[in-house]
Amino acid sequence: MAQDKLVYADNAATTKMSKAAVEAMLPYLDGTYYNPSSLYSAGQRAKEALEGAREKIAKCLNADTKEIYFTSCGSESDNQAIRSAAYNGALKGKKHIISTAFEHHAVLHTLNRLKAEGYEITLLGVHENGIVTAEQVKEAIRPDTALVTIMYANNEIGTIQPIREIGEVCRKAGVVFHTDAVQAVGHIPVDVKADNVDMLSLSAHKFHGPKGVGVLYCRKGVPLKSFIEGGAQERGKRAGTENVASICAMAAALQESCANMQENAVKLSAMRDRLIQGLTKIEHSRLNGDRDRRLPGTVNMCFEGIEGESLLLLLDAKGICASSGSACTSGSLDPSHVLLSIGLPHEVAHGSLRLSLSEYNTEEDVDHILECVPPIVEYLRSISPVWEELVKGIKPHLI
Repeated sequence: MAQDKLVYADNAATTKMSKAAVEAMLPYLDGTYYNPSSLYSAGQRAKEALEGAREKIAKCLNADTKEIYFTSCGSESDNQAIRSAAYNGALKGKKHIISTAFEHHAVLHTLNRLKAEGYEITLLGVHENGIVTAEQVKEAIRPDTALVTIMYANNEIGTIQPIREIGEVCRKAGVVFHTDAVQAVGHIPVDVKADNVDMLSLSAHKFHGPKGVGVLYCRKGVPLKSFIEGGAQERGKRAGTENVASICAMAAALQESCANMQENAVKLSAMRDRLIQGLTKIEHSRLNGDRDRRLPGTVNMCFEGIEGESLLLLLDAKGICASSGSACTSGSLDPSHVLLSIGLPHEVAHGSLRLSLSEYNTEEDVDHILECVPPIVEYLRSISPVWEELVKGIKPHLI
């Protein structure tokens, strides 16, 4: 592989915009750039494009067009969904919320804020394989439970949760169910009706759309509160002139991702499995999360005796873009809360590597990663006092 070639393996952080998304976006930047709230015919053409995009996205999710609300990102969607359910629940004397210990910080930080406002938060423990069960949710639901919010697929280890079963439990109990599906939509089949979902968050830049635009799905009959005051956009639930260009690009990207989902999943799963097979040959390494119930393109490994940050820097020098966890916290030196939640000790969690592929990756990319990671791990261990203590038996191996 040419040394100047970049291997991008951080698609869980963000993705390259597809040609279809770019082409769908351009006409609304310098052509039909009008405000869709305007009454004149040019503005109404922008309105038609906006509603056409809403219809396309709704079809991809098996939702009604009136259940789709445009936001700026997945984090905003999470915030609006969780706060709406919490405040609506409080009106009925229900101030208990159930979630998990390995949610995205957009969820966890919102829950922390609600806790300070007097809500009781139950964070379910995560099994070692990175899965939360419907039975755990059923046992945690109480008469005063206002909301269950559990991510569809984990952003760090890629494990897919039994959302349909969890949704069924919530529906029977009469509890609102929200799922952060930012990592799932566009990559695995998502059907809001079959999955028994009341609210769902997604973000365009995770499936080859632009950054800065997302969706909140809210099922008919579930009250949604507005947290941005101003105009009457999005049926009065999200003020601000709509980003028509990005919304149209998001719809095009999602349509394309859903149309090619099966083909892409086969390709990505094969490359993912090659990475797992090759990287688990490194002694004292482990795959994090369930071996099979995971996103097609996500691999998360831990290598004992090294620091993940050093591994990333050396991989970067080899032209490989990867991460040690969520892009939102990758600047932190603290170990991943996701890895700690599945029972990994701090010493092991520090040596993590997340590789997330897209359909733009190639077998050559996988070859380059497998060629580079083992010698870098070996080098880092050779200069690590922690590894020296492990080799000498001063400390026991944890992997």
